[in-house]
Amino acid sequence: MIGAIAGDIIGSVFEHHNIKTTSFPLFSNFSRFTDDTVLTVAVADSILRKIDYATSFKHFGKRYPHAGYGGAFFRWIHSTGTQPYNSWGNGSAMRVSPVGFAFKTIDNVLGEAKKSAEVTHNHPEGIKGAQATALAIFLARSGKSKEDIRIEIGDRFAYDLHRTLDEIRPGYRFDISCQGSVPEAIIAFLESDNFEDAVRKAISIGGDSDTIACIAGGIAQAFYKTVPKEIVSETRKRLPNEFLIVLDRFHSKYLSDKNHLE
Repeated sequence: MIGAIAGDIIGSVFEHHNIKTTSFPLFSNFSRFTDDTVLTVAVADSILRKIDYATSFKHFGKRYPHAGYGGAFFRWIHSTGTQPYNSWGNGSAMRVSPVGFAFKTIDNVLGEAKKSAEVTHNHPEGIKGAQATALAIFLARSGKSKEDIRIEIGDRFAYDLHRTLDEIRPGYRFDISCQGSVPEAIIAFLESDNFEDAVRKAISIGGDSDTIACIAGGIAQAFYKTVPKEIVSETRKRLPNEFLIVLDRFHSKYLSDKNHLE
C-alpha cells in the first residue's frame, strides 16, 4: 500500500492547483499526507488487528483531524453513532488498497471492499468504487494483464475504460464522485509504463489529484511489483511513526513474498 500513499503525498500539492502535464517535481516541501493516507492506514490496521472499520476510521480520524476530510465524514468521525451516510464519494476507493493486497480470492476481495466502504459510503456507487479499486489491485498482483484488468473491471462495474487520457484530460474537472474519478484513475494506470509514470499520468488528468493518484498508485504497485526506492524514501519521511509501524507490519504479512520495493 506504499504505492497508494506515495500517490496521495505526490498529488497533495496539485489537488487545488491542477496541472495538465506529466512534467512536475514529484516531491516538494509542501508535499504531505492527506485523509487518503490516514484512512488507508486505518484500513490496514483494521485488517491486521481484526477490528471493525468504523472503530479504526474514528480512531485515526480523531488523531489526525486536519488531514482534509470531507464535511460529512468529519461530522461522522465526531458523532456518537456509526450510521453510514449514503455517500457516493471517492473516499471509499482512496482507502481500500490494503483489501486488494490482503485477501486471496475475488469473492473475498469484493466482500471485504464492500464492508470497508459501507460503514460510511453505503450508496451503490460508493461501494462499487471501492470494489473496483480493490479488485483491480487483486488482479494486478495476481499477474493479470492490463487488458484482462480493463475487461474485467469494465464489464463487472460498467466503467468505460476504453477512453484515453488524451480524451479525458482537456475537459476533466474536479469530481469527488466514485463514478467520476475511479475509472479515470484506472485508465491512468492502464496507460502507464511504470509506477512513477502511473502517478504522473494520474495527476496530469487534474481534478481530485491526490485521490486519483492514490488509487492509481495502489494498482501500479500491485502490477509493477516495485516502487522506486527514492519514492519510498521520500514518502516514508513524511509519515508519522505509527503509520510506518502499520505499513511495515502490513508489508511483512501480506506483501513480502508477492511484491518487493526496488
